[in-house]
Amino acid sequence: MHNKFEIEQMLLTGIPAVADIIGAMKYYIWTEGCQMNVVDSQRVATALEKLGYVHSTRAELADVIVLNTCVVRQSAEDKAYGRLNALRSLKKQNPALVINVMGCLVGIKNHDHLRQRFPFVDVFSPPSDPVPLVRYLQMRDGHAELAKTTEQHNQWLDEGLTLPTFQKGALSAYIPIVLGCSHACTYCIIPYRRGVEVSRPVEDIMRDAQCLAGQGVKEIILLGQIVDRYGLDQAGYPDLADLIAQLHAVDGIERIRFLTSHPRYMTDKLLDCVASMPKVMPHIEVPIQAGDDEVLANMRRGYTVEEYRRLVQKIRGRIAGVSIATDIIVGFPGESAAQFQHTYDLLADLRLDVAHLARYSPRTGTFSERSMQDDVPDEEKWRRFRLLEDLQEQVASEIHAGYQGKTVEVLFEEKKKKRWQGRTPTYKLVFVESEEDLRGKILPVKINWTGPWSMIGEIASS
Repeated sequence: MHNKFEIEQMLLTGIPAVADIIGAMKYYIWTEGCQMNVVDSQRVATALEKLGYVHSTRAELADVIVLNTCVVRQSAEDKAYGRLNALRSLKKQNPALVINVMGCLVGIKNHDHLRQRFPFVDVFSPPSDPVPLVRYLQMRDGHAELAKTTEQHNQWLDEGLTLPTFQKGALSAYIPIVLGCSHACTYCIIPYRRGVEVSRPVEDIMRDAQCLAGQGVKEIILLGQIVDRYGLDQAGYPDLADLIAQLHAVDGIERIRFLTSHPRYMTDKLLDCVASMPKVMPHIEVPIQAGDDEVLANMRRGYTVEEYRRLVQKIRGRIAGVSIATDIIVGFPGESAAQFQHTYDLLADLRLDVAHLARYSPRTGTFSERSMQDDVPDEEKWRRFRLLEDLQEQVASEIHAGYQGKTVEVLFEEKKKKRWQGRTPTYKLVFVESEEDLRGKILPVKINWTGPWSMIGEIASS
């Protein structure tokens, strides 16, 4: 319930439908981690709103708190435990508060250890599954007849991706197309926490796209741990290129992106799809992870540095003006100074647009954690990280400088302070000052200033 001061503040600030909000049950969601977690939180929020809950931006005012967790890095796992410990006092103050933990911290297997460590948590949910929380709330509120089977709940929840109230008006949205992963890189916890790879049915993906288009979404981003493996696990399914061709025909969708790709499964057919279909943006995310063959073999990545080089050359040869993003892990077990230098030299030579950098941290249960010694000191990991960070900042600055004076198409998403922000087809962040409402428009912008992380321009005269 809101106290008198909070209600007065609502009235003074003109929050709409305040009479409906006063006394309403509220939910709060904290999301950490990847884009898949963002979609999972969106589904939970939509499910709670179907039950009559309204969104709160403050955990202490909520009746239901959802922590959607990530454990791909130790820092993310530490954040999850920190949040949980902070909620202990809230639960003590308000025993009726419902706390739900979901995501990769919970995983798909037994989580009794979490129940023992955090007995104040009411519901533990696997990744991508709002059903345990929905069922718990229905049972708690005396609606046992509504606590349907999992199959019935999923049918109720999967009526197409619906944006929750706090995301209404979003212009870009994610659509999961491959759940889980079966590749099992030695360092990766995802297969153990999200399960084996499963491609979603085409009709479900198409329904999601059409539903999002009907809500005003103009750009969809297709998600998968290895997105270019879509359909390979299911007989009779199209591959990613054919799926994109079907999505290309959805009215209202003006831009299509996909991530993250794997070098082994990036086909010529997919590259030709990107090159030939106007709605598919020329931006490819394809991780290298390391620039040394021995390290790549220890990671079980399944390709060599030379094969990755040829792939980058092929991507650039087939897709005009393409931008390429990569991922790199520094300090993998056994990585020597010379092997790290190979990674540095590769990144300097390939001059990719974006490099997402991470320091290796052992994940309990993975092959590298069980069988390899984490022998690169943390200080050395940070040193290597910063060397790559400085290198990539220089490379990105030089790439962006090539946009100076050029005109690019920008999809404008929102206004922050005096500037509208949007993205180019190559996913470059662009800011423009304008008094006009640019939201949702795709307009030509002449670039006047460039930096390593963004650019500034003006609407080009017609």
